[in-house]
Amino acid sequence: MLFGHALKAQDSSYDVFNPIAKYLAAGDAEKLSAWFSDNLEVTILSNSNDSSRNQARQILKSFFRSYTPRSFEITHKAGRSNKKYALGTLTAGGEMFVVTIFVNYADQDYRIQHLKIERMN
Repeated sequence: MLFGHALKAQDSSYDVFNPIAKYLAAGDAEKLSAWFSDNLEVTILSNSNDSSRNQARQILKSFFRSYTPRSFEITHKAGRSNKKYALGTLTAGGEMFVVTIFVNYADQDYRIQHLKIERMN
């Protein structure tokens, strides 16, 4: 099973951001948190926290309660095979947000290292 994950993650056609984007669009902090590193940085509206996976899930749940997501679209992706990032636009609670997602490849899979949500200017 681990070998299958490694193949999936290293396969150039596999896009780690597809499931992440789906969970952001749905406002599903539970499923999104499965992609979190054990410790990650979460920045919401200029408030930055180094968080455990559980703390980050609670921070996102709170954000999604205040700003119900309507849609999320990836607008840019870049990186190398072991480090990638994506920028996207989140429409939530009648506002638009820029979302930046940094992922690292470790332990046979990609994990979110930093998730940043800021109001669009």
